[in-house]
Amino acid sequence: QVQLVESGGGLVQAGGSLRLSCAASISIVRLNPVGWYRQAPGKQRELVATITSITSGGSTNYADSVKGRFTISRDNAKNTVYLQMNSLKPEDTAVYYCSGDTAWTPRLRYWGQGTQVTVSS
Repeated sequence: QVQLVESGGGLVQAGGSLRLSCAASISIVRLNPVGWYRQAPGKQRELVATITSITSGGSTNYADSVKGRFTISRDNAKNTVYLQMNSLKPEDTAVYYCSGDTAWTPRLRYWGQGTQVTVSS
């Protein structure tokens, strides 16, 4: 069983910044990829960003709506994934979830409990 615990959410004014953290209960080297999703009220959960392992090139993928404003990174030594969010907009308001796909068979996706991000105008 893999546990993912998010932190760092909160209330921020438009134009501000927040950094989300996701701590894994196992070595995140064994999770590929890891990522962030979000779900706003009345909407489906959507991809925000993902990052692959170093052995897979460490490549990143972003939703068009956050490109140039958000940065995903991983610290393998701390078993933690980060999402740096800059130039926040009210439409970024959502519950943000961390995810990790196991690098072994069977491939399973684990989710954190979510952290609320609210951006005021």
